[in-house]
Amino acid sequence: MSKVTVIGAGNVGATCANVLAHKDIVKEVVLIDIVGNLAKGKALDSWQQAPIDYYSTSLRGSDDYKETAGSDIVVITAGVPRKPGMSRDDLISTNARIVKSVTENIMKHSSNPIIIVVSNPLDVMTLACWRSSGLPSEQVFGMAGILDTARYRAFLATALDVSPKDIQALLMGGHGDTMVPLPRYTTVAGIPVTELIDEETLNQIVDRTRSGGGELVQLMGTSAWYAPGAAAAQMVEAILKDENRVFPVCAKLDGQYGLSDIFLGVPVKLGKNGIEQIIEVKLNQEEMNLLHESATAVKSVIDVYNNMNL
Repeated sequence: MSKVTVIGAGNVGATCANVLAHKDIVKEVVLIDIVGNLAKGKALDSWQQAPIDYYSTSLRGSDDYKETAGSDIVVITAGVPRKPGMSRDDLISTNARIVKSVTENIMKHSSNPIIIVVSNPLDVMTLACWRSSGLPSEQVFGMAGILDTARYRAFLATALDVSPKDIQALLMGGHGDTMVPLPRYTTVAGIPVTELIDEETLNQIVDRTRSGGGELVQLMGTSAWYAPGAAAAQMVEAILKDENRVFPVCAKLDGQYGLSDIFLGVPVKLGKNGIEQIIEVKLNQEEMNLLHESATAVKSVIDVYNNMNL
């Protein structure tokens, strides 16, 4: 009889709640937003979809955190997108304050939730949430790698004219330009992708994946929501079903890959307790160098956040 709360009734949060309801594995989904009527309206719309698409998960929206009491899992999508004239530091400051406030409100009403962070800049927002929650790091982590690998796999499926179902892939590192795709760990029905596609085309796909979010902003004038919302819902499903799915997740590292005191995208095993295990795959020197370059970029953002003394 699980309860899931989604914070933020914007496109990503509403999509996550709707996708989760369709999976029909949760008793109740609560959608929270500072604009209470927006959350109420989107939740009501999704609930009215239930008789059509045949699911029993109830949805309701509110601006009152009391409604989140006893949540098993909380997904945080709250935050503002970067606007013209807004520096990266401005975005970090604004969203860190939002995430800190949201986390404190969550913890007032739920004693031991698992929290999935989707807000950007992802790696540092996950750190901000963890610090504010007082929870073990196994219970606070970020969604980025599932989305990034989905984009990578979708591009490969188009290039190879195969089903995306048959493509398995791994990406590591920060969410953004410094992410580290790993073609050596990319397969199509078990066949190494390097046997099916030329190096130049593969490199173009890797580059397109790195700027995947930006491509969608250019096309639509706003950030993506279908894939990000579905990715967060997939993480919730893995936890609730105790599936021990292996996903790339933004997790706190304590010595793995030679990195510490940082949240970074790495493969983990997701189950009922959250992160059951951080998996250390063998990286060659070039891949390890790219991962550490990505970590350096993330740490520069963390330094900005630390200097804010929030």
